[in-house]
Amino acid sequence: MRVIVVGAGVVGTMHAWQAIERGHEVVHIEREAEARGASVRNFGLVWVSGRAGGEELDTALRARELWEAVGERVPGLGFRANGSLTVLTSPAELAVAEAAAARPDAAARGYALLTAEETRAANPALRGSAVLGALHCERDAAVEPRVAQRALKDKLLESGRYTFLGGREVREVTGERAVRDDHGDVYIGDAVVLCTGAWLGGLVKELAPDLPVRRVRLQMMQTAPLGEALTTSVADGDSFRYYPAYAGGALDAMAAAQQQPPAAAGHRAQLLMVQRADGGLTIGDTHEYDAPFDFDVVEDPYEHLAGVVEGLLGRPLPAVRRRWAGVYAQCTDTARVVHRQQVRDGVWLVTGPGGRGMTCSPAIAERTANELGW
Repeated sequence: MRVIVVGAGVVGTMHAWQAIERGHEVVHIEREAEARGASVRNFGLVWVSGRAGGEELDTALRARELWEAVGERVPGLGFRANGSLTVLTSPAELAVAEAAAARPDAAARGYALLTAEETRAANPALRGSAVLGALHCERDAAVEPRVAQRALKDKLLESGRYTFLGGREVREVTGERAVRDDHGDVYIGDAVVLCTGAWLGGLVKELAPDLPVRRVRLQMMQTAPLGEALTTSVADGDSFRYYPAYAGGALDAMAAAQQQPPAAAGHRAQLLMVQRADGGLTIGDTHEYDAPFDFDVVEDPYEHLAGVVEGLLGRPLPAVRRRWAGVYAQCTDTARVVHRQQVRDGVWLVTGPGGRGMTCSPAIAERTANELGW
């Protein structure tokens, strides 16, 4: 079988991976020279902890297994099973964590409620005086997003059945299982999978004019090396507000009793933080839903998040080296893991995983391959 994959972000790359693993030939087409969208502008988190029960959690857990298996074969991914701590600084946050740790699926998620002393033992960098404890999730993990796609591509090239074509934008579906790029070249396969991420105009709009997917913008930053190990990924109590696993009476009580500061509320900010291979910290994030988005980044949420980090670390934040914005595609029905649609004979569109793209992409691609009978 010959599979044409359009889009070299993590979702597209994992579709190529699935096809190669099953013995097929892949032509992989990317409009940039390399992936430059949300797949490299993210935390690199394989984030199981906050996922809704049912399909979303099952997908995340399966993806976590697949990421670990791929990481063993592709060291350049920087895969590490570092787990996460959602750090608690108020009784209201502690109540939400207690409710989460009592869920029937808490063991599957790897939840454990830690005291302040146990939190510092698990992650000695968390020296802040306000730390009351943490919700630990041992199933969370991380990869290096800025290099992951290149590392996966290099491994795919070893198969001899993988062709990567960068700097080519697919403009047209020319027939059954065939596409034409902006160079005029036509690619014919046994299946075409469009994994175009947040690029929802042009050809995607033509093929799926009523696509139930929206774009979401976020801001992030990265610091100089911390100078010590951050042994887990870290979230703050505000992250409870943005993940469905924590919904319930305890979260409602927290939201009523504990208002976010204006900068955090205005930008729908939560702290997520992961240490990069060079020792720097990737810190974010914000959520903006109303397009068209601003073209610039603003300082208020960065200042807020920097203050949160300094409070948890009990020390000044290292110098900020990079700031950026990213845009990802999210299903308008946020309970859906991904939008998968046959848009022409033999042509499938897979998009809209939202902030779950890095986490869930291996399992999303596996399901596509199974459904298409690869």
